[in-house]
Amino acid sequence: MAYDLKDKLVIGISSRSLFDLEKENQIFEEQGVEAYKAFQLKNEDVDLQPGTAFPLVKALLKLNDLQDDCLVEVVIMSRNTPDTGLRIMNSVENYGLNISRAAFSGGESLTPYLDAFEVDLFLSKSEDDVQRAVDSGKAAAVLYQPPENFKEVDDVIRIAFDGDAVLFSEESEKIYQEQGLEAFQKHEQENREKNLPEGPFAKLLKMLSYVQKKCPVDDRPVRIAIVTARSAPAHARVIKTLRDWGVDVNNAFFLGGVSKDRVLEAFGAYIYFDDQDLHLKDTSKVVPSAKVPYKSGNE
Repeated sequence: MAYDLKDKLVIGISSRSLFDLEKENQIFEEQGVEAYKAFQLKNEDVDLQPGTAFPLVKALLKLNDLQDDCLVEVVIMSRNTPDTGLRIMNSVENYGLNISRAAFSGGESLTPYLDAFEVDLFLSKSEDDVQRAVDSGKAAAVLYQPPENFKEVDDVIRIAFDGDAVLFSEESEKIYQEQGLEAFQKHEQENREKNLPEGPFAKLLKMLSYVQKKCPVDDRPVRIAIVTARSAPAHARVIKTLRDWGVDVNNAFFLGGVSKDRVLEAFGAYIYFDDQDLHLKDTSKVVPSAKVPYKSGNE
């Protein structure tokens, strides 16, 4: 019987997201594929250093130790060939990461394989690969460089999301950008009894909530936060929407223009998802951060 991924939280991760491959990528871009291949083969037994998503992936995989059935699957999604990808898999093994599945596409687009592996979230350093994934309807994000000296606060996996254009659709965000704060607040008041439409990361949030509920109620190892520029009275629609979705978030920060970086640092996010570089350029200095792009034509 084929292994079923449908009831798992499946993370598709590029090799440059899991490991620090910036030097190798520079060789590829400046000297070409043959020089890159030679470098990788020469250093095949040299472990790669952790990348931006390494703490998140390592922590998520530990969730599988808490249950008899597997909750999280991580799949390496790489444009490497199997030959140049061997160093990546060697590093995976040497770090003790329980990752057994990989897609090495040999330079071709990874997008068709996201559905094949039932991927719920795709993380990459490649803007093109992420944009293709988003346009195909997948939750995907471009990872920033990791912050220096990031350390986990505790053993709890802390994941933080922006609201509009990430968990929820960009409908309200566009009203704010095009018509201003007063029009945005009026719109939210008029629609406070209507659920916010789902955004690209709504399914991921629901999956995380499902995983959370599978763990002991008094010792849940996942903590979810919403960190949004919204403030009262626009907060009410967010809370009611999550309630109707059956999703429990542990923390919500309605900042009303206060900088997000200090709140996220205090929360200790393993990763933070936002749609705006304006916020991410600051948050990425203190916690691992990732940009959620709009679908093509929706900017």
